[in-house]
Amino acid sequence: MKDIFPEKIPIFPLSGVIYFPKTNLPLNIFEKRYLDLVNDAMKKNKLMGMVQSQRDEKDIYQIGCLGKISDFQKSKDGRILINLTGLTRFKILQEIENKKPYREFEVEYGDFKVDFEIANKTFDNKINSLSFVEKTRTFFKRSGLLLNWQEFEKLDFDQQINTLAMIAPVTNEEKQKMLETVTIEDKTKTLLKIIEFYLHDSSSGRDTIQ
Repeated sequence: MKDIFPEKIPIFPLSGVIYFPKTNLPLNIFEKRYLDLVNDAMKKNKLMGMVQSQRDEKDIYQIGCLGKISDFQKSKDGRILINLTGLTRFKILQEIENKKPYREFEVEYGDFKVDFEIANKTFDNKINSLSFVEKTRTFFKRSGLLLNWQEFEKLDFDQQINTLAMIAPVTNEEKQKMLETVTIEDKTKTLLKIIEFYLHDSSSGRDTIQ
């Protein structure tokens, strides 16, 4: 486990946006408080957390992903365009009172040591198989979601699973469930279960897997 990550981080809560370690998230920043957040992060360590907000904007999920700003551009109209590279997930402990326009939290990373481990590509032949790939391709095609599969196959296995979990056309709650699933093995099984649910029972009227 890396011990270089801060216990206190600024957090950008955003509904419907979930990203994972070893993935990239482009963001178009235009709101004043988050322009301040990004500018402050650039002056410090380029680190910021992303957490999904719940139905009440003030409420957020307890698990998010720490990212590092890997690209930073200012536009003529005052917006900031950044790319955020996912490093590790974190658990929120408590909010820190401050006089800044954005929110800061005390967090811990201990539950997600696996984010720094190399995924075992042979953990389950039934999961890491042609069948899984075919089901995923079918699900994406039926949903009208295009993916460059040739480039996708060049990614490491854990990057592949995190990328699929991030962009899959499923509910925010299902994505959050995958984010909170600790190991890549369990995350893959959860993703497969979700995909099989949609393929098998898309007309049943159910919205999520409980």
